[in-house]
Amino acid sequence: MRGRPIAAVLLTAACAAVLLMAACAADTHLPPFARLPYEPFSAKAVVAIALREWRAFGSLTDPDASTRKPEREEGLWQRIGEYWWLGLDPLDRDAAWTGKHDARGRIFPPERDEAFAWSAAFISYVMRIAGAGAGFPYSASHDVYIRAALRPGLLIAAERPETYAPRPGDLICAGREEDAGLRFDDLPTTPAFKGHCDIVISVAGPDSFAVVGGNVADGVTMRQVPMMPDGRLASSGQGQMAGQGWLAVLRLRSNDLISAATGDHPPSSRR
Repeated sequence: MRGRPIAAVLLTAACAAVLLMAACAADTHLPPFARLPYEPFSAKAVVAIALREWRAFGSLTDPDASTRKPEREEGLWQRIGEYWWLGLDPLDRDAAWTGKHDARGRIFPPERDEAFAWSAAFISYVMRIAGAGAGFPYSASHDVYIRAALRPGLLIAAERPETYAPRPGDLICAGREEDAGLRFDDLPTTPAFKGHCDIVISVAGPDSFAVVGGNVADGVTMRQVPMMPDGRLASSGQGQMAGQGWLAVLRLRSNDLISAATGDHPPSSRR
């Protein structure tokens, strides 16, 4: 037989079958309204879903002086399990985790919860349920979709935090721990880096944004982020996010449609 050996052909066919099964599984485990989706993806949907989850966790604000761990409470650890299951593809080993269980259903000790950090799963869940479809790179790690946003073709686009004024639905992102010093000019980085992103909910006042993030104070939490007079993120400031350095803002491309329709452009978009 000319061409590739039979074994190679069979291996290729087997790999294709596995990929097809994964694609089908990623589709069929989602509700139809998100899979099809029923309505176009929008910043309004992203904000509404994030706020719904925030209310489900008791409308937490940061800093929270309580010693609660909402992620381990009845009704909430299951909800985090839904973030993992719906936010990630079901063949991902992390998709079976919950707020207090590993993939085999074993309870992990509270002091090990950092190994099961779910903040990126929360973002992936919100984007998936909002109808982002193939336009968002769902992942258990923030750095995956931050780097992907540098490329065209997605519903998110990476912007410099020094020049772009975030709008509701956008994601504001920073490095954390040993990667806290990363800045936009460092992107894309290899290997993977530690990061965190929150969803911009609104302009909370003349000098701050309200943002919502997952796995903040062990729950879905709202906090205030300093804002410059022209609407850009403050590189540092007083309050709950004092001294925070920003890596990138991930602009929702659906916001472009809003701007085009209303003529409302943030200051940084005027060239």
